[in-house]
Amino acid sequence: MYNQAVPVDPTDVNVETGSNFFPTWRIYRTLHPPLVFRALDQRKINLQPTILSLRSRISAFFTVPRAHAIMSLASKLSITDVDVKGKRVLIRVDFNVPLDENKKVTNNQRIVGAIPTIKHAIDHGAKSVILMSHLGRPNGSPNPKYSLQPVVPELEKLLGKSVTFAPDCVGPEVEAIVNKADGGAVVLLENLRFHIEEEGSSKDKEGNKTKADKAKVEEFRKGLTALGDVYINDAFGTAHRAHSSMVGVDLPQKAAGFLMKKELDYFAKALESPQRPFLAILGGAKISDKIQLIDNLLDKVNTLIIGGGMAFTFKKVLNDMPIGSSLFDEAGSKNVKNLMEKAKKNNVKVVLPVDFVTGDKFSKDAESGYATDDKGIPDGWMGLDCGEKSSALFKEAVDEAKTILWNGPAGVFEFDKFASGTKAILDAAVKGCENGKIVIIGGGDTATVAAKYGVEDKLSHVSTGGGASLELLEGKELPGVVALSSK
Repeated sequence: MYNQAVPVDPTDVNVETGSNFFPTWRIYRTLHPPLVFRALDQRKINLQPTILSLRSRISAFFTVPRAHAIMSLASKLSITDVDVKGKRVLIRVDFNVPLDENKKVTNNQRIVGAIPTIKHAIDHGAKSVILMSHLGRPNGSPNPKYSLQPVVPELEKLLGKSVTFAPDCVGPEVEAIVNKADGGAVVLLENLRFHIEEEGSSKDKEGNKTKADKAKVEEFRKGLTALGDVYINDAFGTAHRAHSSMVGVDLPQKAAGFLMKKELDYFAKALESPQRPFLAILGGAKISDKIQLIDNLLDKVNTLIIGGGMAFTFKKVLNDMPIGSSLFDEAGSKNVKNLMEKAKKNNVKVVLPVDFVTGDKFSKDAESGYATDDKGIPDGWMGLDCGEKSSALFKEAVDEAKTILWNGPAGVFEFDKFASGTKAILDAAVKGCENGKIVIIGGGDTATVAAKYGVEDKLSHVSTGGGASLELLEGKELPGVVALSSK
């Protein structure tokens, strides 16, 4: 029942005393409750009057295993657990899709991802299906530029049926449209973020923040709740946001849709029960943006590839390699040695690039060059991709792994002459997937890479959530998942 215990001397529990007594939960959660109380007694700490409330808190903490958010999905309602027949099914989808100047959808991946959940509700006799989403950042007020109406034709094409568009997402007019809909009718609500109450705050052009009125937030949430009998969350891409449509709908049954379930199932496979060896491939520019991610993964993986712009900070700190005009993360550089020490302690093999494709400027028409780590990158040049020797090392790591988690490209893949390193990893990952490996793409730029080369269906899973997948990989709980009903 309890988290796996680790050897801890109960007399060495780190505590703070004073009027506000809070133990170091990270240590306490490794102990059986009696050990905690024995530790407190042995330290002769006078905890009255807080000991009684603390005792109940600690006991409650251990009564249920403190499962990671992704693992808690097993105890959460899924759409297949819910009877939708004759009910208004309110689904939070993620239709935050790119539109061109003619208001045409240019990438429908997120709409396609929601179709199975919508069709399941229709096929199982739902009275109506009410879809709510955001699009862009209208900052809490209506803006035609961010209307969801252009999504309707694409949605109708994918569903093979007509879709009613509601001019708002709450209010009497919307309720009338929703209550009139039956026979499996589909209604798409206008952009949730046209109301400041969805996000809870907004910013003006100068960046000044305005907080939403708490009473109006509650009223907005009641307005959303009035539109459904059953709530389904299929918006994994927004699951890390505690927005009204994610956590504020107060219906008796709140379940995960198929897309949400698939996302969390695959991340659980990687983070909680991976087939080993387990390889993580990390790219991106700044170490400081990914310290928590690297730190969390060092507790889980067997091998870690560090590529992209962050690699130059590692190479400069560890090998004093000249990096020319390449990215150097001053703040992140202070953490490099600590991260490497943790990798050594956990017996994690860290693979860094050994050669580089360089450019004389950050541009698609830059003159390209080549550099190795023994000589470094000359002044006036910057590393924009890894070289062939590095790609061979990365491929070797991919070939050895059984579970591969990839978050961040190896180079500036947007420029063709600096895309080879990223493409080489992708090719190795696709081949690995064909041979039975589990390959998970962690959203964001890496998902764009998979889309660019048309291999999304040749990988185990390509996440639809950039920020949400990153927070899961960092070990954080997602508010949108926590808010779902338990079975």
